[in-house]
Formats: sequence, structure tokens, C-alpha cells
Amino acid sequence: MKVLVACEFSGTVRDAFRSRGHDAWSCDLLDSNSEYHIQRDVSLVLSDGWDLMVGHPPCTYLAVSGARWFKDRKQEQEEALAFVKALLEAPIEKIAIENPVSIISSKIRLPDQIIQPYQFGEDASKKTCLWLKNLPKLVPTEYVEPKIVNGKKIWANQTPSGQNKLGPSIDRWKLRSKTYQGIAEAMASQWGNLNTNDC
Repeated sequence: MKVLVACEFSGTVRDAFRSRGHDAWSCDLLDSNSEYHIQRDVSLVLSDGWDLMVGHPPCTYLAVSGARWFKDRKQEQEEALAFVKALLEAPIEKIAIENPVSIISSKIRLPDQIIQPYQFGEDASKKTCLWLKNLPKLVPTEYVEPKIVNGKKIWANQTPSGQNKLGPSIDRWKLRSKTYQGIAEAMASQWGNLNTNDC
């Protein structure tokens, strides 16, 4: 299967598909230090005969966690939504778009599925939405039990109040945007085994 992983520089999803024998490539404006990475605007390669695309559009102007800045970022928000629409409407048979809880739900359509890393063997909480085209929902693989702190469920990436532990840094956005390995493996194993008529 020819797989495009759009807006990914970490290579996590790309490598999960490649390890299963797929012709998988990541594409991003940032470098990935891999021979299987296309460093350019993904819009320029959407028509290159891909069978499956997993897209990770930047969430800076989409995620509801940044809602307090929305009124000052209307233009950027419109451009971000137009980019998501372009990915969803790409001439690719099977498409998954991944993003945190965002205005994609209210401005384009509701997600087909909401997943958590702790459903896929990761000791972490990060609510992640999936918008799917001709793909089944991901089936959870391994549930990681939380710790209970002050009556609240807490996973290893959270403070006792439930916030993400990563403090402010120049690389925080890179670390936060990386797909959890357990989710990448589930995408590759479950979606990589689909035939054309399976969905």
C-alpha cells in the first residue's frame, strides 16, 4: 500500500507502516532526517497516487485549548480550516485526519472517533479526534489503568490537577504533536491490512 503521512516530521506513523512492508512516506515543511520523507508543502503531493493518507494538520489555530486567542486570529483560523478541507477532499481513497478537540468539529464536521493513548498501551491521556474516510474506527489494543490522585484519574503525562506535565520550552509543541507509538502501531496494523473493498 502506498501511504502518505501528511504533516509529520517525527516519522512515528510513517515508520509503523514501513515496518509492515508498506511504501510509506512522511511529508512536512520541516526536515525528518529520513530518506522516506518529502520536505515540501503536502498540497503539492496529494495527487501522487496514494492509497491511504494519515494527516496531522497543525492545530495551532484549531484546537479549543487556544480558544482565548481565536478572536485575534480569524485569518489564520480560516486558512487552517481551508487546509483541513483540502486534506479531507484529497483524491485519496482512504483518509484519516487526526487533531485534538478543535473547531474542525463545529466548522467542518464532527469526528468519527475520539481516542486516548491509554487505550493503546500508553500511560498517557490526550484526547484525540479522528475524521475518517473509507476507514473503520480504530479498535483499542491495550488499556492502561490510571493512578487515582485526589479522586481523579491521572496518567503518567499529567500533573495531579490533570494538566500536561510538559513545561514551557521551545520544543514543547514538537513533543506535544508527536503521535504516541501505540496509536501509530494500531493505525498501521489495522488500516494497513485493509483491502480496497473492506470499508
